[in-house]
Amino acid sequence: MDSLEIAKLAAKALDDKKGREIKIIKIEDLTVIADYFVIATGTSSTQVKALANEVDFALGKAGVKLLRTEGYDSGGWILLDFNTVVVHVFQPSTREFYSLERLWADGEQIPTDFLENPEE
Repeated sequence: MDSLEIAKLAAKALDDKKGREIKIIKIEDLTVIADYFVIATGTSSTQVKALANEVDFALGKAGVKLLRTEGYDSGGWILLDFNTVVVHVFQPSTREFYSLERLWADGEQIPTDFLENPEE
């Protein structure tokens, strides 16, 4: 499974659990951190944790190993590191504050029209 497929699978898992404003940003030409960021918003710390759990479950089921998790205890911003794909799940105010889309604006936005509700 290549990095884009992993990113899309993560985005689909987020969408399945009603994650909002799901974005995939290709950053492989900008940094060695990862190939893609997947970014989503949950409405509460409980939903942020549920979204992170769903991504971990879906990617684990597909054989993609989670290397590390950050922020799970606080639930304001959870980072899931799958090596070539890093998933960021935020509460709305935290996402607005850190504005990863702005920081990585030079990255390529990957269309999410394959999701049921890409604009939510």
